[in-house]
Amino acid sequence: MRRLGTTRWVIAGLAVAAMTVAGCGSSDSGSSGAGDSASKASAEPGVSGDKIKVGILHSLSGTMAISEVSVRDAELLAIEEINKAGGVLGKKLVPVVEDGASDWPTFAEKAQKLISTDKVAATFGGWTSASRKAMLPVFERNKALLYYPVQYEGLEASPYIFYTGATTNQQIIPGLEYLKDDLKVKKLFLVGSDYVFPRTANKEIKAWAKANGMEIVGEEYAPLGNTEYATTINKIKDAKPDAVFQTINGDSNVAFWKQFTDAGLNAKKLPVISVSTAEDEVRGVGIKNIVGQYVAWNYYQTTPGAKNEAFVKAYKAKYGADRVTDDPIEAGYVGVHLWAKAAEKAGSTNVDKVKAASKGLTFDAPEGLVTVDGENQHIHKTARIGKLQPNGLIDEVGGSGKPIKPDPYLKSYPWAKGL
Repeated sequence: MRRLGTTRWVIAGLAVAAMTVAGCGSSDSGSSGAGDSASKASAEPGVSGDKIKVGILHSLSGTMAISEVSVRDAELLAIEEINKAGGVLGKKLVPVVEDGASDWPTFAEKAQKLISTDKVAATFGGWTSASRKAMLPVFERNKALLYYPVQYEGLEASPYIFYTGATTNQQIIPGLEYLKDDLKVKKLFLVGSDYVFPRTANKEIKAWAKANGMEIVGEEYAPLGNTEYATTINKIKDAKPDAVFQTINGDSNVAFWKQFTDAGLNAKKLPVISVSTAEDEVRGVGIKNIVGQYVAWNYYQTTPGAKNEAFVKAYKAKYGADRVTDDPIEAGYVGVHLWAKAAEKAGSTNVDKVKAASKGLTFDAPEGLVTVDGENQHIHKTARIGKLQPNGLIDEVGGSGKPIKPDPYLKSYPWAKGL
């Protein structure tokens, strides 16, 4: 039932986007005397005098604010760094910040505003796959760029989206391989939020499990923002899995982990691997409720290297010593720098030129060297399996050891045929 509800909100988002486009018409539809100016603006989006406007679109309110506010902060930090270094094409970047309010139609609406009214050069934003899918047709219809910073379920590649978070073969599959090879898991229970990412991710997990001799002994979903997991946890106990694969998003993580602990469960009794809980969420969850549990990401605050040390230091200096960095925070930061590098290389903010300049582009990121894949506009990323420590940080305990080429459609995996 909730699945239909999620679909309804995505469809509503697309409808809002379509109405907005129809209502706005086109910036080229004015008098012929303004034609040259409109054409120039289209050729160099965002540029106005010595400034370039860029969009930032995240949930600053609602259930997803627990995760997205910090990504916004990282993107603003990247903009500040770029401006201190001389800007882009000698021009200062000016962020236009909007609130998606954890509401998918609002994301589509705000995306259209940033493109049509603010005329930004690119937009950095989104978290949930529902928000991304609501925005996707807006960016494609307007031939504008979105940099999406969060791991997702794959099975997508838009020519107007750059995906700086992991796709399936860079996070979910390595997580499953760790459960099988290192934790010797044979029975797995799936629990997630009820929307696009967890539903699709679990479809992929079930296909992988079937091909790898792992039994799925249960599958449960709850709405985003849900605060009652007692029934789900009882079902987990009754199913007696060797481990749980968790894809709960937003502030529902707080309720799940606290109730998991209250039910007498912990990492020693029942290991959980999450692809949605990171250092930033742990601050709200409380480390006592999650210590010893596992996560699968591509970056941790503890990832070694001078670039990461500088990034963590800069983030804490700007936002407070108590703040932490995590994977989506870093991926948001990386997206801004990748766009700036591409625009500099292209000598333009023109979308087609930036896209062309991005092919094979590399960046020495806090997570390590990343490369933009010219085929699908995802980036090559190193898979890292982590374990939650008593200090609230995550230590790497496994992973790929080197960047993995993104395969969003899982074409190189025979078990995924038909997905």
